[in-house]
Amino acid sequence: MLDGKKLSSSQTLTFEIQSNLKHLDQVLERFDQLYQPWIIKKDWLQCQLALAEGFTNAVRHAHAQLPEITPIKIEFQLQSERLEIRIWDQGSPFDLLEYLDKLQGKERQLQSHGQGLFILQKIATHLSYTRTADQQNCLLIIKTLSR
Repeated sequence: MLDGKKLSSSQTLTFEIQSNLKHLDQVLERFDQLYQPWIIKKDWLQCQLALAEGFTNAVRHAHAQLPEITPIKIEFQLQSERLEIRIWDQGSPFDLLEYLDKLQGKERQLQSHGQGLFILQKIATHLSYTRTADQQNCLLIIKTLSR
């Protein structure tokens, strides 16, 4: 269930949704509210994919041991030169850079799962995962948009 929706003139949209993969379509529908005709289709599709991977990781990994009613907060901010996606989860802290560094030298074989963070890394201009003061984690995905 979606609540707390906000769409402002600064092209920011923030909402919370239950931690369940069945809500992914609703997350993507909310994202589509920000679409602007000047955004190149490839950039938009990459951002949709990054959002889907980030939300899926929050549900499957960060919230794996938490009740389904545990909310995930999502914020989109569209600016003329970039799109920012923030996904807050309530799971245990995770060191994204250390994880990516460990796997950097290993052969990555195509699998049915486990490639999400690498996809995010490829798409994002900036990618970070930090613990906030209120004991949540924030995945920040920034994509510089083509012109």
